[in-house]
Order: sequence, then C-alpha cells, then structure tokens
Amino acid sequence: MTAAAQQWAEPEPTRPVTLTPETVREHIDGIAAFIGGAANVVMQLSHPPVGYGVVESTVESGKASLHPVKRLRTTLTYLAVAWMGTEEDCAAYREAVNGSHRAVHSKPGAEVKYNAFDPNLQLWVAACLYWGVDDLYTRMRGPMEPALADEFYRYSARLGTTLQMRPEMWPADRAAFQQYWDENIAKRTIDDTVRAYFNEMIDLKWLSFVPRTLFAKVHRFGVTALLPQHLRDQMGMTWTARDERRFTLLLRSISVVWTRMPAVIRAAPLNTCLAYMRMQRRLGRPLV
Repeated sequence: MTAAAQQWAEPEPTRPVTLTPETVREHIDGIAAFIGGAANVVMQLSHPPVGYGVVESTVESGKASLHPVKRLRTTLTYLAVAWMGTEEDCAAYREAVNGSHRAVHSKPGAEVKYNAFDPNLQLWVAACLYWGVDDLYTRMRGPMEPALADEFYRYSARLGTTLQMRPEMWPADRAAFQQYWDENIAKRTIDDTVRAYFNEMIDLKWLSFVPRTLFAKVHRFGVTALLPQHLRDQMGMTWTARDERRFTLLLRSISVVWTRMPAVIRAAPLNTCLAYMRMQRRLGRPLV
C-alpha cells in the first residue's frame, strides 16, 4: 500500500478491552490503599447502617480498634481477592468473611437497623471502593482511556459480587454509576458516635506511640484531602486552596516514581496478601 493509500485507509476498529484476574494487575496501584484507605472508610461508614454495623460489632477479632494491623490485612486481602482472585479464591474468602458477618446485625429495637448481609449496603461499600480507586488512579496517572475505563468499571462489580451483591445491582455503566454516586454521597451524614470512631482512626489512636507520633498529622491531611466537602464539614475539617496544591504536589511526586515501577511492585501489597491467603487456604488455616 502506498503512503497516500495508507493515509486515507479506514482506521482499524478499536479492539474491545477485556480484563481478567491476571491482566487487571497492570491497572492496580497498591499504594492507593494506603493513601486513600481511611478516607474511603469514612465514606463507607457515613452511611449510618454501615457505620453502626462497624462501631457496634461484637466480633472482637475483627475490630480495628483492637487489631488494627489484622483488620488492615483482612481489608487488603478482600480487595486482592475481589480484583485478582480466581472463582475458587472468591468462594473461599466469601465463606470466611460470611463467618464474621453472621454476628453483625442490629439488635431488636435499635434506632439504626443494619445487617452485614444486606446487598444494598454491600453495593454502597463496593461503590465507595471503586470510586476511591478511580479517583486516585486519575489523580496519579490521569484518566483511563475510555474503553479501558468502561471495562475496569464493569470488572469492579466484583467488589460487591464477591459477597452477596447481585450483579444486576451494579449500575449499568459509568454514567449510571455517577448518578448513583451523586445521589447517595449527598445523603451521607456523620453523627457524634461515628465521628468519635473516625477521629480515633484518623489520628491513629489505635497504633503505638511511635507510628502515631510520626504519621498521625500527615494521615489526617491525606484523609481530609480525599473527602467530599460536606463530609469534611461534618468532621470539622478545614481545607484550603493551598492545602489542595500541596496534596496535588505530593501525589505527583509519588506518581513520578510509582508509575515507573514494574506492575508486580505497583500491585503490592495486594498481590502479597493474595498469595498469603492462598497459602493459608492450602494449609487449612483461618482466612480472616
């Protein structure tokens, strides 16, 4: 074909993007779990049935206030299994998480009703997780190419379907998700009970003196940066244009290094958590 013919030839159609547990790793930034994790928890728990389900939980082994490192590992493992796990991994971890969730339900006469098996609450938690990952991906790498963004959104339904959320509950596309998100995040509120829980978490009160002293201030700064303004207001947080510039500079500095790392490093520690879960399963040990 001549150069002129090549110039006017029909462009090749864009190939559809298909993500699998193997190929999705390229688009996972494990560091985002540390940068955005606490802010995401605030958004999740600002839905009162989710918040009170966590604050009032009687499952001692799963309390972040008592076992912060274990709770972090359990959360990271769930993300790893949902995104990068096989069907067998998802089934095994679902069973393990269900064992903890069976005791998480409101008592008769409780003002706030909740049940950890409620698929609508699981939809909200999955939506927060997807929104947080997409937000930080865009901040660190720029927006995904549209076909990839659509497929990553579709694939991220696994954040809910790994538990009891039915596939058809996941909004049909990104536009439908944005509508769901805008309508629901605007309704979220933080009362005194949940605010006290958040402040202890944000200020790292559950950690020992040294890490609390070293990291509490920067941790609160990062949480404040990633919250919607009305939740900042309810938490009594202030955020200025100067703060926004500082946070943007921080993320860009991290991104310059992080996005040049091999995919296996960018996916850490999620891939490590997945490998640990698989080892525990082979040895017949508890997964959560």
